[in-house]
Amino acid sequence: MNMKEKFIEFFKPHDMTQGKPWLNLVQFSVPLLIGNFVQQLYNTVDSIVVGKYVGDNALAAVGASGPLLNLLLVLFMGIATGAGILVSQYFGAREKELLSHTVGTTLTLTLIATGIIMIIGPLLTPPLMSLLDTPPEIYDMACSYLTIFFLGSVGFAFYNMVSGILRGLGDSFMPLVFLMLACGLNIVLDILFVAAFNWGVAGVAWATIIAQFISAIFCMMRLLRLKRLVTINKTTLRPTKILSGKVIKLGLPAGLTQAIFSMAAIIVQSLTNSFGTLVIAMNTVVMRVDGFAVMPNFTFGNAMTTYSGQNVGAGQLDRVHEGTRSAMKMGLGVSAVLVVLILVFGEGLMRMFTDTAEVVSLGVHMMRILAVGYVAMAITQILSGVMRGAGDTMTPMWISLITTVVIRVPLAYGLAYLTRSETQPQGSPDSLFISMMVSWVLGAVITIFAFRFGKWRKKALLSYPSAMREPAAAETVEAAEG
Repeated sequence: MNMKEKFIEFFKPHDMTQGKPWLNLVQFSVPLLIGNFVQQLYNTVDSIVVGKYVGDNALAAVGASGPLLNLLLVLFMGIATGAGILVSQYFGAREKELLSHTVGTTLTLTLIATGIIMIIGPLLTPPLMSLLDTPPEIYDMACSYLTIFFLGSVGFAFYNMVSGILRGLGDSFMPLVFLMLACGLNIVLDILFVAAFNWGVAGVAWATIIAQFISAIFCMMRLLRLKRLVTINKTTLRPTKILSGKVIKLGLPAGLTQAIFSMAAIIVQSLTNSFGTLVIAMNTVVMRVDGFAVMPNFTFGNAMTTYSGQNVGAGQLDRVHEGTRSAMKMGLGVSAVLVVLILVFGEGLMRMFTDTAEVVSLGVHMMRILAVGYVAMAITQILSGVMRGAGDTMTPMWISLITTVVIRVPLAYGLAYLTRSETQPQGSPDSLFISMMVSWVLGAVITIFAFRFGKWRKKALLSYPSAMREPAAAETVEAAEG
């Protein structure tokens, strides 16, 4: 077997109910990690381009729009999570008809959710940005960025939805290939629209939605090739009441979790805005670097959702526990290494976005505050991934509610109030990141307790009416192509 064949064999789609759990997770996680890296590169390139070619105000505008963007996309994120859990469990149980109807129902629900976002997003953008006390010098740019993104959100929605379906089937490699192609296109268009055409913040928004639309088309083409595994036609695309209910029931807690994060981020963004444009720009840069630091955590969490779902569906709880131990070792190790790298090379990373010395210095300081929290987040994401894959999406939601609403937001405002002075009338910006770090650490403690004593082991979803059940012969994704 030559090098090319070995590469294809290693990264081909795998049924994770068979073989060594740690190898399943490595084979699934590596392309997923690279994919998350590339996904993060989308936003990072946007920030680098506007920071270098337009200025700190444009950089702040892109950052200030982030929390609102995430809030209005939670409807789709909930559908994606619910669908991914169903797909992985039905795949593990070899329920071909249920799998096909789940995929079809998901695609239709995505189209409906996207239509809602495209209508309400642009309408809500101006009043909400005003409500957040967005500084006047960045208000118009932030509104322009958000409006364009919402109007073109169909590409974002369908790429993330269909790639999630493919991952539920054990295929994390092909979505990565399509994402890398789209990211390369995004970089070219960013430079063309901003540096050459002088479109400013609007240019990076157009570049992003065009690239995401291309990646969504490729993912749909990949899914349509899996004809022997998934049937997509008028019948399966028609949403069924039971499956729609299951997707929403599973996805609603996950969507609410994202909404909670987004609402907390919006409330904290209002506090951030009170510190002025310089701190907003710093916060934007730190959050971009932070995105790479938390990437292994979310990667192993997503991997465990698929792994847990497939093995719970197959009735193999012992493999779930074995895989959890392997994921914890890998997740903690990788996170620790990345934290060290970010701390060592933090200043250089900050200077990629801006040449303003004060922004760079403040950003490095904030990254040091966050450092210990990244290792704690690895625990939270991996164990939450196991629980979600098993069908327990409520427990992670409650943990998010506690750590963000009960701990992070009050702590941020409380610390800001306690650190007010003549030189810092709004308090210290440190409050933004100390509160985040504390919430991550306490979140890990709560998640460990919930994992050990929770009822996630009894949450398998395969209690579906017999009229809809038609067991399919065991097929892997690669055998389904054609």
